[in-house]
Amino acid sequence: MPITTSPTIVIPGITASVLHDEYELPPEAVWTAVRTKRYDRITLHPEDQRYELHEPARVSSGGPFPLIYEDLTEELRDGLAGEEDEPAPVFPFGYDWRLPLDRIEEHLAALVREVIDRTLLLRHYRDDEHYRSNPTVNLVGHSMGGLVIAGYIERHGGRYVNKVVTLASPFQGSHEAILKLATGTADLGDESGGARERRMARMTPALYHLLPSFDGALVADDGMETDIFHPDAWQPSVVRTIVHQVRGWRVTGTELFKDMLDTARTHRQRISELRLSTGGGGEGEEGPGESNGDFVRDDDWLAIAGADAETRVSLRVGRDDEGRPRFLLRSDERRNDWDSEDQDARRNTGDGTVPLAGAIPPFMDESRVVCVTPGDMGYWELRDRALSGLGGFHGLVPKVNMLHRLAIRFLLGASDPHGNTWGRRLPGVDEWKPPLDLRERG
Repeated sequence: MPITTSPTIVIPGITASVLHDEYELPPEAVWTAVRTKRYDRITLHPEDQRYELHEPARVSSGGPFPLIYEDLTEELRDGLAGEEDEPAPVFPFGYDWRLPLDRIEEHLAALVREVIDRTLLLRHYRDDEHYRSNPTVNLVGHSMGGLVIAGYIERHGGRYVNKVVTLASPFQGSHEAILKLATGTADLGDESGGARERRMARMTPALYHLLPSFDGALVADDGMETDIFHPDAWQPSVVRTIVHQVRGWRVTGTELFKDMLDTARTHRQRISELRLSTGGGGEGEEGPGESNGDFVRDDDWLAIAGADAETRVSLRVGRDDEGRPRFLLRSDERRNDWDSEDQDARRNTGDGTVPLAGAIPPFMDESRVVCVTPGDMGYWELRDRALSGLGGFHGLVPKVNMLHRLAIRFLLGASDPHGNTWGRRLPGVDEWKPPLDLRERG
């Protein structure tokens, strides 16, 4: 009898995994969901960014924040399970979100193999001849977790991947990453904007992976650099902090800043070059009934983007008195034109953190993207938002019950006889082709 589904791994977003210092006995929490934010203890060392600036220490990751991901994980466990004694394993993947994404991808690759080995210890999986000969996992990623998934597949292929669900992932970046680096405050993590936060942010490689790269992301004066991955696009205060932080170490601040930008650019290019199989039978494609091989099919990737929330959709760069770049944070660049009759203008929206343009996977046809809005949340979810203190639609996406049902439907390949899942097409898309039969709303 076939098994219900492949085991599933849930990958959270940036800042959403617990960090603790194992140098102390007992281990000391240095980053938690609500109270503990030890910026000085988690700042990375400029000479070796595997480790911390203040040694001796041994900071490592715990699990994802339950406040955000517990509902999603439990709903997947319940909805994907077969008989009562035949669970479909769902593994939360806590990771050190400070590191360059290349390193996080390797940790994910190791977990994929571990999850497969653990799953094959379960009798109903071990006795399934098809799974035993072709073991795979499902990957569900929120926010930066989607970038980790894309990078993992680009590097390791799709051999061990059954299906993918990404929720509100900034595949082409978010302006909130610039704001966090420039001011210390943004809709990514803590919002106090203090000096310690700015110093930590500017020394955190993963944050540079979230910089916006879509067309029109930066609006700059004539002759100014508009490539945010180029050091000349940045206002000097960012570099000055890094220069001060690395003073006395065997690396210069300008070298470290350029290295973090270059690493992030290379990763973004890698994601852009990811190829999905479309079933057309050409190179990198497969015909009906043939094995996916190293490619994940576009029908096996559900990309969900948030819309209809006021979101920064562009950032203007001017000149200071000495002609150097200066970020001009204007309120009119936070937009929500989702209800406009102009299809181009309707894309001036997002989920409050990730602009719609930044959420579109560059490796996927736009006709396959599924949009969701805050209107898809029910009464109890809105009440839960008030109780939990979560800010913004972006952070709430993993908690939306309709999306739990949608993800489960997709992973199971199930129908929807009661019509309790739905979505919306991207503005300007004529023929909508989501990777499952889906009722269109709006």
